[in-house]
Amino acid sequence: MYGNVAHSIYAQNNVGIESSEKLVEMMYEGVLRFNAQAKKAIKDGNIEKRVYWINRSVAVITELISILDFKGGKVAYYLEGLYNYQIQLLALVNSRNDVAKLDEVSNVFKGLLEAWREIANVAR
Repeated sequence: MYGNVAHSIYAQNNVGIESSEKLVEMMYEGVLRFNAQAKKAIKDGNIEKRVYWINRSVAVITELISILDFKGGKVAYYLEGLYNYQIQLLALVNSRNDVAKLDEVSNVFKGLLEAWREIANVAR
């Protein structure tokens, strides 16, 4: 359902993205931004915005799943499971206004973003 939504959003806004590595970095950053907005909406008691921002995060994570390269080895399978678990946590956030679960997802994506940047810097 959410497939290619995140990619389309980023492609529209960033026509000149130089690499797929940069796109993944931007997607991780997007999840963090959307989660921050969802957290603000929860604190403000704004259900509509909470749902909107969580759905945006889910769309990006779904897109991350769709671009995994399973020919590359076990890492892709690990990431698929991790991403799916993050989607499950976001569903709990939506149904329970659970800020702790939202923070958990954000912490995972902060770690992924940091690791991704390290790998990208080594590869350059």
